[in-house]
Parts: sequence; structure tokens; C-alpha cells
Amino acid sequence: MSAGQEAGRKPTLSKPELHEMLRRMLRIRFFDEHATRAKSKYIPGFLHNSIGQEAEIVGACMALRKDDYMTGNHRSHGHPIGKGAEIAPLMAELFGKSTGVCRGKGGSMHLAAFSVGSLGESGIVGASMPAAAGAAFSAQIRGTDQVCLSFFGDGAANCGPFHESLNLASVWKLPVIFLCENNGYAGCTAQAQTTAIKDIASRAAAYGMPGIIVDGQDVLAVHEAVSTAVVRARSKQGPSLVEAKTYRYCDHQEEEAGFPVYRPSEELDAWQLRDPIELFVDRLRAEGKLTASEMRDLSLEVQTEVEAAVELAIRAPVPESAALFEHVFA
Repeated sequence: MSAGQEAGRKPTLSKPELHEMLRRMLRIRFFDEHATRAKSKYIPGFLHNSIGQEAEIVGACMALRKDDYMTGNHRSHGHPIGKGAEIAPLMAELFGKSTGVCRGKGGSMHLAAFSVGSLGESGIVGASMPAAAGAAFSAQIRGTDQVCLSFFGDGAANCGPFHESLNLASVWKLPVIFLCENNGYAGCTAQAQTTAIKDIASRAAAYGMPGIIVDGQDVLAVHEAVSTAVVRARSKQGPSLVEAKTYRYCDHQEEEAGFPVYRPSEELDAWQLRDPIELFVDRLRAEGKLTASEMRDLSLEVQTEVEAAVELAIRAPVPESAALFEHVFA
């Protein structure tokens, strides 16, 4: 959260903070692009990319403090990156290597980075929402002013954990922000085919909390909306539901052979005209906060960082068989 943010005030961001926003958005984009290229040779299992959704991830995460909590979902490479986690251990986890954040046992859908408050992700749709409520409850009973940010998709909004988590969070006034990444599709099924309402945020009224709709391609708009929800949560006023209207440019998962064409090409073209990184770069340039040389330097810095993470992941050892017996209860 920026220094100029207080209740009732629009958050202000310095030039270094704006550049850090762009840096994290580029990290997510380059990370997923490199992961896609490595998928067939190095990465086992499923791979769900966030390309196109960088703005809502980074805008939300940068409204938090480092000691705040966060939970993700199956499309979650970007979430710990947005929270500031180192990318080399994240990439190694995708490769199933022992240097990964979960020692190679979690993979793409189960990243966790406790150093930045990322409590983990889940391939089970909606499963991390009760965990987010639990983390917020922990902060409440310990008397800290930490909050928890819960990422989930529009598909998860139709699952039981969504309703249970929002209801309990509202009853107990838990310091949690529920952020719906509404990219319009649950797998390959359009939202209109599964959801009777247009806006997920309208469900907030049923649970007595604010419901905010924000342009998910605008990183500053997301940052402002989530910052407002964070202030509310820290001041013990309870949870909020933020719906970021966004879009994923990739398919549901990489190499999903056999899936029918489920998105009109014109729809994808229209959303690509609103690329979140390009929109942000254009805005910074127009406001005199990013020069061409600064953009080149940022791009080169992040590209070099991601390429190094890939090389480290390739060379890292796989877990030894004894690792099967680590971190088990019994």
C-alpha cells in the first residue's frame, strides 16, 4: 500500500512504485510465455497461464503489505509474482524440481510462497476461499491488522465455498477481500451459460458487504478498488467483494488438444486491443512517467531474470525418493 493512502483518500503512487507495478506485470507475462515454451519438454501436468490478466493481479497485490495474506486458484503463477515472490523457485516448482517453492511436489496449480504471505493455491475450484477466511480469522483473533486477499474465478462463484465463505466472513466481519477474476469462461464454458446474473459483484448485497466492479485491464483502477477494500478490512468493517472484468488470451490450459473452438475470434481480437501492459505503458508515457529507454531497461531486466530462472530450473535436481516421506502428518 502506498504511503499516501488513508481512509477516504485515493491512493497515490510514486514513480518507483509505478515502475514496480510494470515490472511485476512484465514478470508475469514473460514467466508464462517461457513456461508455455517449456511445457512440452520440461513441465509435467497441467499449465494454466494468466497472460492478459496481469493488471488485475498486480493492481490487487500491490494494495497489500508484505505481511498480508493471499490465496490463489488453479490459474495462479501470477499471484505470488504479483505479491513480490522470487521467480526462480516458482519456475523450478513448475519443472517439478527440488529447488521449487514446494520442493517440486506441488507443480503449476499448487504454488505457495510464505515469504510474501502467499498461503497456496488449489486445483479444486473454490477451495482456497475458506482458507482465506481462515487466514483473516487468524489475524482477527491475534489482534493484528493483517488482511487476506482471495483470488477466484467466475466459475468458482457458482460453487458452495463461495457462498459459505462470504456469508461467514460477513457475519464475523473478517478482514478479507474476495477478488473475482472474471475472464468470462469457466474452462471452455461461457459465463452466460452457467450464471443467471451478469455481474458476480451483485451477489455481495446478499451477504451485506460492498460489491465493486472494476476494469480488470486497468492496473490503477484495480489498485484503487482493492485499496479501498483493504482500508475497510483493516478498520474492522468487514469483507468486500471486488469483481475485475478481465480476459485470458491463452486457452484454459496449454496443449488442450481436442477442445472445441469455444471463443469467437472477434472477441479475442477485441480484448487483445486492450492489452493491460500496453495500456499501462501508454498511460505512463503520456503522463511523462516512463521514457522509451526506461521501458527498454525494464523489459531487458525482466527478460534476463526469467531466462535465468528457466536455466536454473533445467539444471536443478529432481526430488529424491525420500522426499515422499517429508512434511506428512503420519
